[in-house]
Amino acid sequence: MSLYGMRRANGDWFAIKEPLRFRVPLFSSMSEAVDVRAFNVEMLVFSPTIFDEHALKQVGQLEDDRPVYFWLVEKASRNMRRGTAFQHDDMTVILSGADAAAGTKD
Repeated sequence: MSLYGMRRANGDWFAIKEPLRFRVPLFSSMSEAVDVRAFNVEMLVFSPTIFDEHALKQVGQLEDDRPVYFWLVEKASRNMRRGTAFQHDDMTVILSGADAAAGTKD
């Protein structure tokens, strides 16, 4: 399964800062990521980039010592409110190619 995150030219990954943690939106296709970017001005300086195990390690080093979770955005959710949440360990399993249990659906 290929996943895409939004990355800036300087290497920063797009993450939404929440009161207690960071949410990193991920997309199931590059075209889906481009569509969502067009509707979210804060994402315009980011480009869809393959999200792999190396990216997972980079995102785990976000600032403020806030925990990070990953948000697999549902197709056609241009405001990124609908999706499935995954923890770091879940993403490790998914990116390694093994079957993972479904995350928490919101």
